[in-house]
Amino acid sequence: MVKLIALYKHPENKESFDRHYEGVHTPLTEKMPGLKKLEVTRMEGAPMGGEAKYYLEAAMYFEDRAALDAAMGSPEGRASAKDLMGFAGPLVTMMIGEVIREG
Repeated sequence: MVKLIALYKHPENKESFDRHYEGVHTPLTEKMPGLKKLEVTRMEGAPMGGEAKYYLEAAMYFEDRAALDAAMGSPEGRASAKDLMGFAGPLVTMMIGEVIREG
């Protein structure tokens, strides 16, 4: 299994960000073919106290790299990526990881 990870820095307007993320971006992402699971985490703080470096983390799980690549190249994947760059381009860092242990 592989996952596409998106880490979001703190937006200036969290309410507006959350509204767009939940009302527009998430529904677009959920339409990506081959998506097994979408997990979104809002950071609450750092282990030693203080504010976390990131505001939100999203992990999108796919069966394998081929499924992820196909999803990203699909019309749904391109729509999700276009929306992402429009509302959070400067805030987001994207990574791909292989799940080597679960549970």
